[in-house]
Amino acid sequence: MKAPLDYVLHLADNAVILGQRNAEWCGHGPIIEEDLSLANMSLDLIGQARLLYQYAAQLKGGDATEDRLAYLCEVREFRNYTLLELPHSGPLSGYARGDRDYATTIVRNFLYSTLMLLYWEALQQSKDEQLAAIAEKSVKETRYHVRHSRDWLVKLGDGTEDSHARVAAALDHLMPYTKEFWASSPAEAEAVANGTGVDVALLKPEWDALVNEALAEATLDRPKDAPGYTTQGKVGVHSEHLEYVLAEMQSLVRQYPNATW
Repeated sequence: MKAPLDYVLHLADNAVILGQRNAEWCGHGPIIEEDLSLANMSLDLIGQARLLYQYAAQLKGGDATEDRLAYLCEVREFRNYTLLELPHSGPLSGYARGDRDYATTIVRNFLYSTLMLLYWEALQQSKDEQLAAIAEKSVKETRYHVRHSRDWLVKLGDGTEDSHARVAAALDHLMPYTKEFWASSPAEAEAVANGTGVDVALLKPEWDALVNEALAEATLDRPKDAPGYTTQGKVGVHSEHLEYVLAEMQSLVRQYPNATW
């Protein structure tokens, strides 16, 4: 049994875009240990993306390759969550104070990695053996991503007045984007139907419990769910920010499309 191509691409695009975003901290981390930690987590995510793109290229056939799928696709062809393409600057940052807000990065990593830990654990039962094997490898790395982001969430939330304000503002800013986690796409519905994918809606109660537990320890109030627009990145409808991510990520390959390494 094979997973739908768009389902595999959704998982691959998630990993490569967040890997690219986190890599933007390289050389800019608040302390040297965090500079290295985020770089290593970026490598984990890009490694996951490579395995998924390689498999997607097999499913697509023809002249598809992992590089073509990552570096020569247009914005509308990407299937990542909108949350992952947002810049690191949160509501309490800006050009006057710097264009990177570590609280925003930590909150995003926590919300996403907590979901993906549950996701990879469930996907190990996929009827698609290759996808299950990728999930088995990915779950080990994601456990560290959750631990790292959760520890920092607690440190910042239960830290100084300024750190608490920053992480609370980041949470208010980013939490609405998590509604996209639970809105099923056609590719996800197809994968669930043939047993190769995960019904992500079933993960929400445990995700909620893990998030609520961490926020309580961090002395943070969870923003109330409010009606409003649900982002649709996983069906190719993106924010303006993805264009800037791809412009940097794809520039070398697009300038030298036939180059070999």
